[in-house]
Amino acid sequence: DVQLQASGGGLVQAGGSLRLSCAVSGFTFDDYAIGWFRQAPGKEREGVSCINSDGKTYYGDSVKGRFTISYGNAKNTMYLQMNSLKPEDTAAYYCAAGARQFVGDRWSPLGYEYDYWGQGTLVTVSS
Repeated sequence: DVQLQASGGGLVQAGGSLRLSCAVSGFTFDDYAIGWFRQAPGKEREGVSCINSDGKTYYGDSVKGRFTISYGNAKNTMYLQMNSLKPEDTAAYYCAAGARQFVGDRWSPLGYEYDYWGQGTLVTVSS
């Protein structure tokens, strides 16, 4: 029922910036947590950042201080501003939504509590 579409990925040099977008439909923000996850070849999926309608945000240790998550309610769009990109940020980035009753107000390192996923957008950072 909930649908998410990620966009904005691409190729960027180390030290550069990208802004990812995720259009969300079919949900009431108050009832969900939404966020970004990524997966690189040969590695586990990891949480990047998440946000809820209270404005509470979380960030993975590897992106703290470099990435910023936000949500534009009027546009039903979640954003991830990525600055100071590193080659190790190279991954497929997915936006996701999970019911607040299951996700809770806490960090999800792997995203198993999230039920709805977008198609992903590829970010490649060259050295």
